[in-house]
Amino acid sequence: MFPLKTSVFTSHVPVVTWLIIASNALIFFMEAGLPEESLERISYLFGVVPARFTDPDWAQEVGFPMNGYWPFLTSMFLHGGLLHIVGNMWTLAIFGRNVEDRLGSVNFIIFYLACGILSGIIHALVNPHSTLPAIGASGAIAGVMGAYLMMYPTSRVIVMIPIFIFPFFFDLLAVFYLGYWFLLNFVSGLATLNMTSDVGGIAFWAHVGGFLAGAILLPPFLLLHPKRSPCYPDEGCVEDVWGHRP
Repeated sequence: MFPLKTSVFTSHVPVVTWLIIASNALIFFMEAGLPEESLERISYLFGVVPARFTDPDWAQEVGFPMNGYWPFLTSMFLHGGLLHIVGNMWTLAIFGRNVEDRLGSVNFIIFYLACGILSGIIHALVNPHSTLPAIGASGAIAGVMGAYLMMYPTSRVIVMIPIFIFPFFFDLLAVFYLGYWFLLNFVSGLATLNMTSDVGGIAFWAHVGGFLAGAILLPPFLLLHPKRSPCYPDEGCVEDVWGHRP
């Protein structure tokens, strides 16, 4: 299922969401002009390689810098291919505008980065011996999706499902679409726990960790930016859930 839009209106231009998308696009185009060897080196230096932090002897042996935890931040601005970045940035554009509109731009960037950092930490904790770099904004975006689910569970998400060459369009409640997305990643993450060797590809536990981080971090951010306009029906009036009314 490919999300196309949501039914929640925004009252402000999502400046930070667009800046994040522009920053990721700029870095990706800069990467595109580099040779393969340089791209691999960047991924290892600025991506989250769990063993770099859990096995200092190995990290020193292969030549990793021995100071700093910057990869937990820098990794969310790197992507491994065109489909990777397009999928991530599209999803951020769909859900990020509503979350930024509700939290405010300054709170949103702090929230976004916090979710991305926590998703990287969860990935490293679940895969402590992995020597493969994890890159991409999907953990931070998962946090945005978790916050969206908490705030707008009854909103509608318009999705497209390609069947052979024909696109079919449906609208689903956000709780069903995002709940299915989370469950799919959680089950897939469980399946990787029994694997004894490094497995590349999707960092499912970064997605799970980011999603949960977004849901858990949301309440204090809501208190920092009280809602001053009435709740629309699609929003589900989340302030009532957290014991706070505008």
